[in-house]
Amino acid sequence: MIRSILVFLIVLVFGVIKLPIERNLFVVRRPLHFRDELNLNFREQLSQLGFIAALSGFRSIVADVLFIQANVAWGRAEWGRVLLFFRQATALQPRAILFWDMAAWHMAWNASAAAMNDRAQPRLALRIKAQREFFALGQDFLERGIENNPEKPRLYETLARLYKEKYNDHERASEFFAKAAALPDAMSYDQRFSAYELSYVEGRERQAYERLRRLYDAGENERLPTLIARLKFLEDKLDIPDDQRIHGPEN
Repeated sequence: MIRSILVFLIVLVFGVIKLPIERNLFVVRRPLHFRDELNLNFREQLSQLGFIAALSGFRSIVADVLFIQANVAWGRAEWGRVLLFFRQATALQPRAILFWDMAAWHMAWNASAAAMNDRAQPRLALRIKAQREFFALGQDFLERGIENNPEKPRLYETLARLYKEKYNDHERASEFFAKAAALPDAMSYDQRFSAYELSYVEGRERQAYERLRRLYDAGENERLPTLIARLKFLEDKLDIPDDQRIHGPEN
């Protein structure tokens, strides 16, 4: 109840803020015969530069309003509106990592789960088709987010998780964790996760073993349970000689 009231108040406040913004947008759009509603048609009728120029200093505020509207639509499971609002928000603020990340999460994780569990659709094949379409939408948000923010590791990490969790594609997951790890602001686990994922790829076991072994040899801080477990798995699979295997209390 408290959460619903809070969301209502936030939307109400931003609704008030939107009024002067929408009046200015109307003045800009009227000579060009655009619809009154801010939507994808408006975005598609202008170049990105023209679109941003038309919104002028209101771009950030409008993007924030759209972000809130997207999350309100999520609470109502209105997936088409969630998609629309996030497409608009990311077009307005392509450097906002949070917008791309949340858009992908809502599509590839939330909307895809809703599609798969849709009781109104009795045919499994159609539910799977809808689920995969939402996976693809999430992937598209992340890829375009990376194009606009190639120096930020967060979207590479999310795309790696999407490949791992939704496509079961460990090789691509490893690739994008590695890309994240190569960036200056990368998290310490990105390199480890890349090696973990590679250890599941048929035919890449030797490369994965060498990377995991280098991490293990780097010191105690890297000798985490998952790393040790994957390393031991690969030692067995590659028939590593006993005198070259890891030994110690973690055995």
